[in-house]
Amino acid sequence: MIKVLYLLLAIIIIAQFIRPARIADPVDPATDLIAVTKPDAEIAQMLRTSCYDCHSHQPNYPWYFAITPVNFWLNDHIQDGLKHFDASTWASVKGFERDHQAKDAMEEMDKKEMPIPDFFYLGRHADAKLSDAQYGKLYSYFESLRDGSWDIEKARRKAAGEIK
Repeated sequence: MIKVLYLLLAIIIIAQFIRPARIADPVDPATDLIAVTKPDAEIAQMLRTSCYDCHSHQPNYPWYFAITPVNFWLNDHIQDGLKHFDASTWASVKGFERDHQAKDAMEEMDKKEMPIPDFFYLGRHADAKLSDAQYGKLYSYFESLRDGSWDIEKARRKAAGEIK
């Protein structure tokens, strides 16, 4: 039994030397959501603390990112977040895709699924937690970014038989 515990401890220690690469790509201000849309200071701060850690190329990594396997889970979450909405490249995507991203953000906030509630347990990333009033302000902000082009594109794709 003691040999198994030593083996498990050795695996845990060795695993700490295997880490995913941190994302720290340069951000072009000409495509960044905050730089392009110029929200008021309160909205910009909420975006930075509640959205940008998973949805930009400049995440602020928490202290527990140094712990394997937690770092792999967080890295996977960030990569997945960037696939759905990348604030660093906001202005470089097509208009109807921006509209779709804004619509998705509104839906996630409506359900209070973003920021992900799992991050608030045990005090993790508590600064990203939003009050009902903050959810409302961010919702209105994303609503102001919508132009309806996604709805038109979706209708076009349905008519063409590309989607159901």
